[in-house]
Amino acid sequence: MAVYRRPNRARFLLLLLVLTAITLVTIDTRGGGHGWVGTVRAKVHDLFAPIQDGTHAVLRPVGDFFTGAVHYGDLKHENAQLRDELAKARGQQLQAADAQRQLQFLLQQEHLTYVGNIPTVAAQVVETSSSNFELSVQINRGTTSGVAVDMPVVTGAGLVGRVGEVSATRATVLLITDPTFSVGVRLPTGDAALASGTGRGNPLRVDLVQPDLKVGLGSVLTTSGLQLARFPKDIPVGKVASLKQVPGALQEDMTITPVVDLNRLEFVQVLQWSPQ
Repeated sequence: MAVYRRPNRARFLLLLLVLTAITLVTIDTRGGGHGWVGTVRAKVHDLFAPIQDGTHAVLRPVGDFFTGAVHYGDLKHENAQLRDELAKARGQQLQAADAQRQLQFLLQQEHLTYVGNIPTVAAQVVETSSSNFELSVQINRGTTSGVAVDMPVVTGAGLVGRVGEVSATRATVLLITDPTFSVGVRLPTGDAALASGTGRGNPLRVDLVQPDLKVGLGSVLTTSGLQLARFPKDIPVGKVASLKQVPGALQEDMTITPVVDLNRLEFVQVLQWSPQ
């Protein structure tokens, strides 16, 4: 039996809507958007506005993603340039601060009140000793600059050590904390004693200290400058760190800490001086 099929009403309605839309657009274009056609178009816009806004909100991240992907290389290059410029600026700032600090340190070295008229040679520490058997530093001055073995080495604070070895452009300075180092010192009371190194990071031991001396903690001991001494007098050596009298002993036990921070040596002065 034959079956009756009605025309596809969906297709018919779609065609009708398309024709109507074309007609409205044509009339609206000719009429300049005024009258009842303009009103209808406004209603249609209002009807579809939420859908359009939603579509725009959904598609915006996608658009931003593709835009960012296109310009990613440029942004990466700009960020690298900015980081490089920032690093250079920081480096220049640190260099300026370090130069200022070094200048201040050198100015302090220029006026060593305790050396009198003794000629000096300014030097920079270029290497520290890694040996546990010898505590020393190397400086960038040698015989061509007038440096010789046994010359005292100081800073603005006080005694660093003495020149142990020397070449044309380099010299090794034996530090006062080295176990083989000793220096004659004078106490605030005027009495003479002998200070000796006891190793890295340790205070110097002071011998020949007479009992019952009135010496307070923190008192500064200076080089004695006695005849045939290796150092001129009045160079600060160390501050009294401990003082103890042992019953029945012929001397007091005394230790001093160096007045110079030997762990942070940068610039020193070599005194062109030899024992008289």
